[in-house]
Amino acid sequence: MEKRDYYEILGVERAADEQAIKSAYRKLAHRYHPDKNPGDKKAEDAFKEASEAYEVLSDPDKRARYDRFGHTNGTGFQDFGFGGAASINDIFGDIFGEMFGGGRQRRARSRGQDLRYHLEIAFEEAAFGTAARITIPRARTCAGCRGSGAKAGTSPRTCPTCGGTGELRLTQGFFSIARTCHHCHGAGRVIVEKCPDCGGAGATREEAVVEVKVPPGVDTGTRLKLAGEGEPAPATGGAPGDLYVVVQVREHPVFRREDTEVLCDMPLSFAQAALGTTIDVPTLDGPTKLKVPAGTQTGKVFRLKGKGIPALQGGGRGDEHVRVFVETPTHLSKEQRDLLEQFAAISGEETNPQTRSFWEKVGDLLRESKK
Repeated sequence: MEKRDYYEILGVERAADEQAIKSAYRKLAHRYHPDKNPGDKKAEDAFKEASEAYEVLSDPDKRARYDRFGHTNGTGFQDFGFGGAASINDIFGDIFGEMFGGGRQRRARSRGQDLRYHLEIAFEEAAFGTAARITIPRARTCAGCRGSGAKAGTSPRTCPTCGGTGELRLTQGFFSIARTCHHCHGAGRVIVEKCPDCGGAGATREEAVVEVKVPPGVDTGTRLKLAGEGEPAPATGGAPGDLYVVVQVREHPVFRREDTEVLCDMPLSFAQAALGTTIDVPTLDGPTKLKVPAGTQTGKVFRLKGKGIPALQGGGRGDEHVRVFVETPTHLSKEQRDLLEQFAAISGEETNPQTRSFWEKVGDLLRESKK
C-alpha cells in the first residue's frame, strides 16, 4: 500500500514553518490519541500516521531528505522510523569491500530494536516537569538459556552451510555478492536442542515498569530517549535497543501555549472596565493580582513577566499574556435598564472616544468618494 504524503497527513503546506507543523500535529494527536478512542483501530492508525509524519517533518535533516526523495529517501528504502533500514553502505559494502580485498569476515553484531511509548501528561506537568512510571511490554533475555536459545547443558553449533559467517557469497568474475545464509538466517549458528523456556528465541516477554523523568518545558511531540530500555539484542551479543517516550500534552481549560508563552483570556464587567479595578488572575504558580486601569477596552493585553513556561534547554521562563474582554450585561432588571438608559442619555462623545474616531473616519471616506 502506497504511503500518504506527510504534509497531506498533517494538513499543512510544504512551506509550513516549524510552529505550523507542531500545531497541526498537536491537533491530530489530541483528536486521535488512543486514550480518547479506546478500541478504535482507525483512530489508532491515524494517530500512528500523524506521529510518523511529525517525526520526519519536525527534524530539519529528515525533512530535507524527504522533500528531495520522498518516502524512498533516494535509496529505495524507507529509513525515517525508529531503528531505520539498511543504509546504502550496508547494502553494497560487501561488494566493494570484496572488490578491493577488504571483505568482512563476519556480520557486525546487531542491536536490539527500539521501542516507542506515547505518554500523555497534564499542562502543568509539561511546564514544571514530572516523573511517571510506565509499563511497557517487551522482550527480556531468557534466564534459562541466557539468550543463547539452546537447551541448558547444550550450545549452539557453527552453521555448516555458511561456516559461521552468516553469509553466503556468490562470485562471478570481478564481482562478489553476499546474501544472508538461509540456514542460520544470518546468525552464523544453529540450535540443535532448543531451550524449553523460550522455544529457541533466546528471549521471553515481560511487562517492564520504567520510570520516566520528564524535564520542565516539554511540549507535544517532544521525544525523550531512555538508552538501553528497548528490546534486548539477539543472541549475537549486541547492545539493547532504546526506548523513546513521545510526549502528548493535554489541553488546559484556561491556558493556551505558544512556545514558552502562556495565553489567558479574562472577562471584565462593564463597570470594572470603565472604572478600573484589581482582579485575581490565574497563573501556573497560582492566582496573582492584576491592576486594570479605568477605561480598559476589549482586547487589551497585560503581560505578567516570568509567569510562562520554563525553556526546555534552560534560559528562564516565558511570560503570561492576559487578554481581557468586556462582557455585555444580559438579563437586566428594570432598575438596571433605567440606569443604563440614563447613562446613555447623558453620555457624550468624551465618554466614547473610539466611537467618535470611527465615525470621523467614515465621514472622511464619504467625502473622499464624492470628489
